[in-house]
Amino acid sequence: MASGIDPNALRAAREEAGLTQHELARLVGAAGGERISRWELGTSSPRPDFLVRLANALDIPALRLIHLDGDVPDLRALRLQAGLTVPELATSVNVAVPTYYAWEQGRWTRLPAPQSLKALARVLGESVELVVAAFHEAQRQRRRSGTASARPSS
Repeated sequence: MASGIDPNALRAAREEAGLTQHELARLVGAAGGERISRWELGTSSPRPDFLVRLANALDIPALRLIHLDGDVPDLRALRLQAGLTVPELATSVNVAVPTYYAWEQGRWTRLPAPQSLKALARVLGESVELVVAAFHEAQRQRRRSGTASARPSS
């Protein structure tokens, strides 16, 4: 599973903060408790900017609300943590949207140029080393999902 919002973590953090779904919705500017309910049930996901608002309202790091497939965040997790959409991030680092999608999905054959890695690290607010590790994590997840789908069913 690729990184994304963890519905259980959201519910636990909201309950830990002592907030109702309606109260949290009001704090983040969502259209009511029903939206928070759908996010907590996993039937829909908040936009990246809402993920950051949720974390701020709950006074926790955004990464705590993101499901990680491994120990290292992948590029998508870092992007979500920064509250950015793919087009926003691609524009910020001056790469084409399809290029960034390929990076995030682990579909690349070599790391980007050092200046692109530095730009990504700056925009994501992380070290270059963590960004490189996130690239490798995205590729690991792609290999793993490819392996899983290639296995015959029993």
